[in-house]
Amino acid sequence: MTTYKEIFGKYVLNLASDPTSDAEGQVWYNTTSGTFKSVLSSGTWSSGSPLITGRFSAGAAGTQTASLAFGGSTAIPAVNSTATEKYNGTGWSTANSLNTARRGGGSFGTQTAAIYAGGETTVRVTTTESYNGTSWTATGSLNTARSDNMGGTGIQTAGLVFGGFAPAVPGASNATEKFNGSTWTSVNNMNSARWSLGAAGTQTASLGFGGYSPSLGVTAVVESYDGTNWTTTTSLNTARNALAGFGTQTAAIAAGSGPTGVATELWNGTTWTTQSSMATPRSSLSGDGISTSGLVFGGEPNKANTEEWNVASTVITGAAWAAGGNMTTPKQNGAGFGTQTAAIGAGGYTIPYTNNSQSYNGSTWTNTPTINTARGTSGSGTQTAGLIFGGNAPPADAKQSATESWNGSTWTTVNSLNTARGNIFSYGTQTASLAAGGAGTPTGTASATESWNGTSWTTLPASMNTARGNGGQAGTQTAALAFGGDPSGAPPETSTATEAWNGSTWTSGPNMITARNGNEGFGLQTAALTFGGYNDGATVVFSSSEQYDGTIWATGATMGTGRANLQSAGVGSPTASSGIAFGGATTTPPYSALTEEFTGEILTNNTKTITTS
Repeated sequence: MTTYKEIFGKYVLNLASDPTSDAEGQVWYNTTSGTFKSVLSSGTWSSGSPLITGRFSAGAAGTQTASLAFGGSTAIPAVNSTATEKYNGTGWSTANSLNTARRGGGSFGTQTAAIYAGGETTVRVTTTESYNGTSWTATGSLNTARSDNMGGTGIQTAGLVFGGFAPAVPGASNATEKFNGSTWTSVNNMNSARWSLGAAGTQTASLGFGGYSPSLGVTAVVESYDGTNWTTTTSLNTARNALAGFGTQTAAIAAGSGPTGVATELWNGTTWTTQSSMATPRSSLSGDGISTSGLVFGGEPNKANTEEWNVASTVITGAAWAAGGNMTTPKQNGAGFGTQTAAIGAGGYTIPYTNNSQSYNGSTWTNTPTINTARGTSGSGTQTAGLIFGGNAPPADAKQSATESWNGSTWTTVNSLNTARGNIFSYGTQTASLAAGGAGTPTGTASATESWNGTSWTTLPASMNTARGNGGQAGTQTAALAFGGDPSGAPPETSTATEAWNGSTWTSGPNMITARNGNEGFGLQTAALTFGGYNDGATVVFSSSEQYDGTIWATGATMGTGRANLQSAGVGSPTASSGIAFGGATTTPPYSALTEEFTGEILTNNTKTITTS
């Protein structure tokens, strides 16, 4: 240690606790634990948001933060797909579909310039399609029809496919073809014919590893291509097929399938080294990226799981929902406001409507003084300064205009809304709130917007573009976002519509991925999360979530329990990375008392204890 300062340029630090920010290479003495520690780089997998369409044997192109998934099969026996999805490093969103539904083709390129070649419809095909970032177009056909997860490497104008299953061979193929952006040309064959292999590299520097053939069985064979010839090189540690591969010829990752379905190996150009395992066992998965930053997704049978691979001095914990304390009274359609660790749940429906009010401290719900009017209602504010307004009450879901103010200990009736309604989109604070849309009659919907100034409600000139209620909300009184909900009171009873409020007008924005009502949300206008809800007809409840970045909706972390008509806290929070969902309903009573807490992606130091052994 006497030369550490000269080598690294820093002194060994004495710290009572480990640093939370990046400190790679820094050595410190933790005076609390009595140990020397440092931060080191290592490879780890973390959970990413799921695909919209679960599938296996899909095509892949791009990087960890700009990936493309296309085709594949969504069921066993095979149901081939044309679905295309884009990953932005956080979640998946929809893109224009392939022209030909198929699985197991060769793929390469980027998110905005991809190729999908061959594959299987009901037969093996030579079909090739090119993607320009917007749409797929047919281009030059392969010379040899084949499928079953052939290898694919390179870019859109200089690609390579190899191996696969070709009935005319018959069976395992060693055919190799290169692509110049329009035409395929046969080049020297692989040494070992096989299908379901992993691949990495470029057109002139490729790697093919693992796979299966009747003669080899499940194999660990690895071959390297120099633009002319294939050369057998060091084998994988674990023989396997139907695996994912990504990276370059000298720095690649092999992931999945094999005996465990989770094994990961790193190639450094000479040897394969076992790495941290994936969380989800699977085969026929897809992947792309580089050896220090990659992505795998899908898998058999029709899995939607996504996992990110990173070699870094930080450990990534993916966004996730976790169980919180149960409510004192199970209910749906109540008001929720506050934060993840300081929330209020007021009113709601329990058969019949209830005046129950309760407070959450981050772990436990406690009953508080009841509201004055039993009803399902909407609200805004904080745990000690809140507002509830409107709602449904007996008889026959009569629409309410009553407003009540909460000071942390008492509910006080104040001036009413101008338009009686229930299931309102709600935003703001106790002294500056916004009420928009809702259910205006037992069978109709409302679009009116009202603003609260701490004393009275004022009807604003601008109504919502889509009259609806019972949807999700995020944002503030002057920068609000409304999404989903019931637009009619009669089938179809779900919506994907998104609208943004700038303080004077509502503007339609990008649609959600999944139409739903009874969904909830939190966050800001440009960083929102929606979750739960019903499908049309209220026969299915969703556990899925979607995240919004101000431009597009993408998939988010899945809730533990699917529910609709639930309540939330975290509307207007600085980010969409912290909030709670509580209560709600499945398709039939009894109603739920469950609370789930959402935490966004977290980066922490990969701290290691230094030992002398």
